[in-house]
Amino acid sequence: MTNIRIKDVAIYHPNNEKGNGYFIDHFKEKGRDITNFLKTMGRERRYIIDNDQENTITMGIESAKKVLEKTGLSGNEIDMVIFSTQVPEMTFPTNAMYVHHAIGGKERAVVQDSNANCAGMTVSVEQAARYLMSNPRMKTALVVGSDYNSLIANPEEEITYANYGDASAAVVLEKTEEETGFIDSVFSVNSGFKDNILYPEKGLAQSVKGTGNVEAIKWLPFDGTVSLPDTYRMIEELIEQNDLTINDIDHFCLSQFALTNILKIQGQFDIPDKKITYIGDEFGYTGTSSPFIALHEGVEKGQIKRGDKVLFWTIGTGHILIAMLFQY
Repeated sequence: MTNIRIKDVAIYHPNNEKGNGYFIDHFKEKGRDITNFLKTMGRERRYIIDNDQENTITMGIESAKKVLEKTGLSGNEIDMVIFSTQVPEMTFPTNAMYVHHAIGGKERAVVQDSNANCAGMTVSVEQAARYLMSNPRMKTALVVGSDYNSLIANPEEEITYANYGDASAAVVLEKTEEETGFIDSVFSVNSGFKDNILYPEKGLAQSVKGTGNVEAIKWLPFDGTVSLPDTYRMIEELIEQNDLTINDIDHFCLSQFALTNILKIQGQFDIPDKKITYIGDEFGYTGTSSPFIALHEGVEKGQIKRGDKVLFWTIGTGHILIAMLFQY
């Protein structure tokens, strides 16, 4: 039976590191103390672009080159390139086109962008895995997730300005006859929350016409824990449908948006600390790439090993939830 495995993963982030002190001072000048906020979100430092040479595409290219180097593959061996981002540098052409060019991609390749906001890279990996399984001519896929989050963070609001970091991750998926790889996934959507987080605030048409604000994300206050009951049901459904128990899952790579959400999921299922990789304290919230930066760090630290069953979970604006199971 043909399976789709994660051959390897790589990451990239800017060199410029900002600690909590920078953001505490920033908001102190505005008469606000965000110390408790940073503790709740689980932040200590993050990497922020501070030059005109780096952006969503350049970060994506760097992580893509790194993962190809790790796997020993050339761009000519990649059948599919998907670029996941919620902060695209370009709309014409696709951001994926720049990655394809940078790696020397071949002519007979699928090249596309994908946007499911913060859930995007996980959704893209799921979609790429299922596509590879169904197409006999396709063997490998490169999935890149990259967000220049600080570009559109609102300096008046800590939820974006003090919470986000800039980074990218890239994974290579490949067909294998081994009993490993992609297992299953579950989605859940509640479009009733579609207007809680907006960029551009009034849409592209009004922005181009000059009547809409394009400087920062519009973030309306809402209870982020509203998605957790459905998250619990999704995880239960995913493992039960595959004749597993929660104890059969070796590791969890979860959205790094808020440490409190991770702790609630951990408490709900009584997950040991050693089974969760938390990277939000070092990287901040990197958006689409966050579960795969967690995967990378878990692998690098020896917490995730070949053969381990890894459960990914994340959430995108709207909201879009995905839980996905891989045997790494």
